[in-house]
Amino acid sequence: MAQSLEVPVDGSSSAAPAVVVDRRIRHGTPAFRRTNLALFSSGFATFGLLYCVQPLLPAFSRAFSLDAASSSLSLSLTTGVLAVSMLFAGAISDVFGRKPVMLTSLLGSSLLVLLSAMAPNWGTFLVLRALLGITLAGLPAVAMTYVSEEIHGDSLGFAMGLYIGGNAIGGMGGRLISGFAADHASWRVAIAIIGALGLLAAVLVARGLPASVHFEKRRAHPRELLASFASLWRDKGLPWLFAEGFLLMGAFVTIYNYVAYRLLAPPFSLSQSHVGAVFMVYVVGVASSAWMGKVADKLGRHRVLWTTFVIMLAGVVLTASASLWAIVAGIAMMTFGFFGGHSIASGWVGKRATFARAHASSFYLFSYYMGSSIAGSLGGLAWTHAGWNGVVAYVAVLVLAGLAIAVKLRRLRPSASAA
Repeated sequence: MAQSLEVPVDGSSSAAPAVVVDRRIRHGTPAFRRTNLALFSSGFATFGLLYCVQPLLPAFSRAFSLDAASSSLSLSLTTGVLAVSMLFAGAISDVFGRKPVMLTSLLGSSLLVLLSAMAPNWGTFLVLRALLGITLAGLPAVAMTYVSEEIHGDSLGFAMGLYIGGNAIGGMGGRLISGFAADHASWRVAIAIIGALGLLAAVLVARGLPASVHFEKRRAHPRELLASFASLWRDKGLPWLFAEGFLLMGAFVTIYNYVAYRLLAPPFSLSQSHVGAVFMVYVVGVASSAWMGKVADKLGRHRVLWTTFVIMLAGVVLTASASLWAIVAGIAMMTFGFFGGHSIASGWVGKRATFARAHASSFYLFSYYMGSSIAGSLGGLAWTHAGWNGVVAYVAVLVLAGLAIAVKLRRLRPSASAA
């Protein structure tokens, strides 16, 4: 445990005051380096396993004779199941422990991705991707809890930043690797490579991640969970922040889902590798989330959130251009605005929901991934019926809705508990 009791060496009965020994992991120690390598690897693998299919949607359309909306189910089905599963992942880890749940999640997810590379038909592929949504849920939610429990407060921000950086780089790397491999081999080889990388990350987690020291096993009663969930919706701000997560992710994933269809077709006629390279603008998001977060800390989240939607709207409009460079610039602006908005909104949820922070974060992530699932699939209908201009109009509506909510949130007063 985190405490030890010093006893006088002379054997007298007067015990010395209890001395608290903080055994949390600090920056600069070997344990910190091992922990962060494991967490970075797990974040990289998780988002690589999830998003590796995104640049492959046109390949699925060709291989299985699908339209864009049907092909996008390979991602939206996973994120939809993931959204629901994440509501329960924290409670499961409360019973079985953080590291066992994280390791099982990563192993199971990697094996499912490897199996999906051998799927004989589209139906089987979708079943495996749906199961992936269940297994993946055990890592994103639980990893942040592990960090908050095991990392010392002085090193917490750095450790969390490394983990989120692994998420972002994994999302980008999964897209790049799968796009390149599909161009030079096949989509099956591309997915198999990502699955193998997931297994490698599982080995790093198993060997490098220290067992929890500050974890306390507990079993939550279903009635208590429902009461906590219900209390969140009585707050004047949290439901709107949940909606912002839905709109942010819905707009972002729609652009990334269907831009490959446009760039592979004339007049651009890019290769799969070149389309994958476009996703390198993802690195803009890594810088944006940190920078916009600092600006929001200084000026106030309610004063900054709306600007991220304005940046996203400008990026969406720019992608309607006939110039490839303008399209890439528009995607970069969209990415910058999205990561900035997500950083501000998710941080605002944690700050406001002091009475049920874990449950509030779960609901935010639920809304966030439902945006990917529902709004992302509907974007495929916009592409099928109206081409890229239809996608731009659809995403602009989502962004404008988010902007309207952000303006409304400017008048939101701090909750009593937060104040």
